[in-house]
Amino acid sequence: MTAMRDALAPVAEALSRQAENDTREIMARAEEEAAALVAAARQEARTLLADARAAGAAQAEADAVTERSHAERRARGIELAARREALDHLLTRAVAAVRTLRDDPCYPRLLDRLSALARDAGGAGMVVTEHPGGGVVAEGQGRRVDCTLDALARRAVDALGAEVERLWAS
Repeated sequence: MTAMRDALAPVAEALSRQAENDTREIMARAEEEAAALVAAARQEARTLLADARAAGAAQAEADAVTERSHAERRARGIELAARREALDHLLTRAVAAVRTLRDDPCYPRLLDRLSALARDAGGAGMVVTEHPGGGVVAEGQGRRVDCTLDALARRAVDALGAEVERLWAS
């Protein structure tokens, strides 16, 4: 058996060297494939990260546009509410000022003039009555002409039109 072992020793050595060579070659190919996979994975990760950043930036921009739009609407609502409040305050002051005319000695002449205006505006057959809040109301033939002091104050404020804009332009 020793003779056979000795005779097979060069074959065993050759097979062992071949196995070592094959192992080194397989290991080298595996390392190359692993390196290629790692490089591809890193590239894919960079691409995914860049895409995510771009998507995040786009979403942030869209969110900013939406938020800006909401903020502008809220600001416009606040501005309009402030304008309405200022206009209401002006109207309240105008009504209060006009109501003081009832205490003026010239008020009876004002009532006569308002009655004539109401009749002229409503046409023939209008019945004019003094309003408890001041001024007159003319009614008849399915028509009504409001010449009360409050209505006249509202019309005066409405007639200011663009002039009222100066209240909030400064």
